[in-house]
Amino acid sequence: MSISQVMDVMQAAAGAAIKVGAPILIVSLIIGLSIAIFQAATQIHEQTLTFVPKLFVTAIMLIVLGNWMTEVMSDFTYYIFDLMLRVY
Repeated sequence: MSISQVMDVMQAAAGAAIKVGAPILIVSLIIGLSIAIFQAATQIHEQTLTFVPKLFVTAIMLIVLGNWMTEVMSDFTYYIFDLMLRVY
């Protein structure tokens, strides 16, 4: 395997990781920031106030985007296996 093929695999892996992880992380960040602003405005500093909504939103995002995430990861897996067949 040449260095360019290894770099292609690494680039595809990074792209798949970003595609799968970014939606959940961005939504969790937005929820956390809005709750932090709410806590600062009302001076309510309850630990579970930030954890529980993020947990529910993350679970909902996994349910909604689970099929798409599975498709992205299976496409990456097919790419890896196809590359292995072509190389060897």
